[in-house]
Amino acid sequence: MGSRRTTIIAGSLLTASFSAVMILSYTAVADDQGPGSSKGGKAVDEAPAGVKLTTLLPESISADNSSQRTAITATVKNEGTKESGDIRLLVVGFDGLTVKGVKGCSAIAEGDLPEGSNSGFSCAVGNLAAGRSKSYDVDATFDLSRTGKICLPVQTSDGAKTYWQQGPVPFGTTNPSPNAPATPLLLGTDNTPVAPGGDELPRTGGGSDVLPLGAAGAALVSAGAAGLWWVHRRPEQR
Repeated sequence: MGSRRTTIIAGSLLTASFSAVMILSYTAVADDQGPGSSKGGKAVDEAPAGVKLTTLLPESISADNSSQRTAITATVKNEGTKESGDIRLLVVGFDGLTVKGVKGCSAIAEGDLPEGSNSGFSCAVGNLAAGRSKSYDVDATFDLSRTGKICLPVQTSDGAKTYWQQGPVPFGTTNPSPNAPATPLLLGTDNTPVAPGGDELPRTGGGSDVLPLGAAGAALVSAGAAGLWWVHRRPEQR
């Protein structure tokens, strides 16, 4: 098993809709996560001229079979020729994947989480220069008896526009390792539960196509069989 590390995660208040929290230190699994991938990503609202924002997730992670802890690196990148302007990155967990903390980011209040999600953090990226990227250390748990998905929307700082969204994309394995110290998980793979008789995965999350993001003024909605969801601005209250 990889080396273990302890991190202290401190949230900072970004908007009135996000509550700042302090996550006490805990141990997560350090993984050889391999190259980053934008699998499951989709451009949504049109970005300013010369700006091209994407995100990257590791192609592989691993979950500790006893503690369920895992570590994920989430990266936002500006592949354009001009600076991005003030942007933020959301890190949202679904089903068996629960985001416990993102270093330097603020927890999304429970009432503002999209329907069907169990956790989320908002990261103030700021103004990302052309060709530059910024990575965040994500500490999470993964329930190997369920599916597990993560979603990375990239928005303007006020959430009015979403330039890019990756996911919700699953991590998982078709070959569980219940007797090993850790189970390797691959991006874009539906998880086969470790528990015996796990041919049928539990159905989790809301059935609605529209997932409101509370006072943040955004929502995640279904985009067909590909499973891509994106964030829409809710109509202003008059």
